[in-house]
Amino acid sequence: MGYKVVVVGATGNVGREMLNILDERQFPIDEITVLASRKSLGTEVSFGEKTLTTLDLDTFDFTGWDIALFAVGSDATKKYAPKAAATGCVVIDNSSLYRYDPDVPLVVPEVNPEAVLGYSKKNIIANPNCSTAQMVVALKPLHDRARIKRVVVSTYQSVSGSGKDAIDELWNQTKGVYVPGQEVAPSVYPKQIAFNVIPHIDVFLDSGETKEEWKMVAETKKIIDPSIKVTATCVRVPVFVGHSESINIEFEDFLDEEEAREILREAPGIMVIDKREDGGYVTPVECVGDFATFISRIRQDSTIDNGLNLWCVSDNLRKGAALNAVQIAETLGARVLKKG
Repeated sequence: MGYKVVVVGATGNVGREMLNILDERQFPIDEITVLASRKSLGTEVSFGEKTLTTLDLDTFDFTGWDIALFAVGSDATKKYAPKAAATGCVVIDNSSLYRYDPDVPLVVPEVNPEAVLGYSKKNIIANPNCSTAQMVVALKPLHDRARIKRVVVSTYQSVSGSGKDAIDELWNQTKGVYVPGQEVAPSVYPKQIAFNVIPHIDVFLDSGETKEEWKMVAETKKIIDPSIKVTATCVRVPVFVGHSESINIEFEDFLDEEEAREILREAPGIMVIDKREDGGYVTPVECVGDFATFISRIRQDSTIDNGLNLWCVSDNLRKGAALNAVQIAETLGARVLKKG
């Protein structure tokens, strides 16, 4: 016996990845339907060997459905997620709308799977920001061993995190550099993204940090430990898929790099590729399509007593979004719904 599953926003990058991952991981499904806004109504999407046609989100009745994976923006989520939840369908939301709601669990299954039990307050579970998700997978096993005091992270985030229009903008600007007269002005981003990096993701706050940087701070505290201090600089880079992060960690207790490497090798969801030679590390091009969060460049930070540096790479459309949502559904099924 399986679940009745709804994928909301099935025509977008993340929605399509959700369908791919549900099929790849053989999530137990008795019935599945795909929803989209009216402008995408009737669009066909793939689910394994099946072709599904999108139905109208505005008129859909969620009654009798078990799980709804939401991959739409906060505005649409605000309108439709409570309607779905009110029918008894558990919403797993990929937007930022509910992440900081104290009555909604924010879950990364490798890190805080027990948090799914808090879903019943609103029948909603939040998926974290893509840059946060891969970082906390790396931080949690190290925190359990040596207690993290402070994290300094710089991100190198791909354009797919901004959606299809951003992917097109990078592609068209790149072509425009080589073809005179075909230059493409920025529209998704405030400056040219091709052959450039932009230290600006989301809006600026009064503090001087961006909303993306604030998200990494707030979400790490909610998911792992509110006592951890985090400071972030988030940068958009001309990469299509795959987020990278340079992470500096200060611990309460000393942690040797060799022990850290072994801890990470044994941790769920992590693949350690760390050889001190040319190419002995993972780059975003190599992580595309993979489920794992890859860790490289593990080394002691000799400038502080208990410091460590590492390099973290993951497919942001997968672990940062679609995969994590499906893993939440799997955890919910195993611990609460118990079908399949």
